[in-house]
Parts: sequence; C-alpha cells; structure tokens
Amino acid sequence: MEPSRELQVKEKQAVAVPAEQTRPGLIFTPAVDIFETDRDITLLADMPGAAAEDITIDLHEGILTLTGDVKPWENPDESDVHIEFEIGKYQRQFTLSEIVDQAGIEAKIADGVLRLSLPKAEKAIPRKISVKAA
Repeated sequence: MEPSRELQVKEKQAVAVPAEQTRPGLIFTPAVDIFETDRDITLLADMPGAAAEDITIDLHEGILTLTGDVKPWENPDESDVHIEFEIGKYQRQFTLSEIVDQAGIEAKIADGVLRLSLPKAEKAIPRKISVKAA
C-alpha cells in the first residue's frame, strides 16, 4: 500500500544559486503555499527552526525577499552524535505585481510557518455595479 501524498515528508532542498555566495553555509528554499481571496493574497512559507528575530523580509523595487537563519540546536559544550536537521539559511524571492498594496503587507511566524498577508490594492478588488431600471 502506497503512503498518502499528504503524509510524505518533503526533504529540504538547497537553493541552486547561479552566483557565488559571499558567506559560507547552506541556503534552503522554503516550501510555500499561496492562496487568495477577493481582498488579499496569503503566503505560507515553511521555515522550521527560524525564530522571529532571525527572519528578514525585504521589499525592494517590487521584489519580496524572505530570509531566515536557523541556529544550531546544540550547546557549545555538546558534540553532535547524529544530525538530520540541517542548519543553514532559508531564502526565497517573489516578484509582486501592482495588485498588491505593498504598504499593507503583514507577517507573523508560528510553529515554524511564516504567514504573510498581502492585501490587494483597492483598484484590484472586484466590485459589483448595480444596474438601475430606467
């Protein structure tokens, strides 16, 4: 019996960076889910191990960049015996269109999931126009 797709573990994937890095270490691409309503777009990014103070969200010239650092779990006096949770940095970029009200973007993290709320600009929100009888 094949396991359900919803229950399969997705391994961390290292970013394929065309340019050379200036800092050592692994960079991972966080898995994301994006969904929308008439009023906003919600982006969920998996960043397990990244604390709120270690996450940077940068918006520059319409490019939204998410970066999160994961610090080692062990104390300085402990040595690694077996490690499966790789330490590194999360990074992902998105190009925002003019339908997003960039000034209204909000973010919060809970249980390793970064949640961004990207409100739509008023001009992008659908509206109904009533028809009057003549």
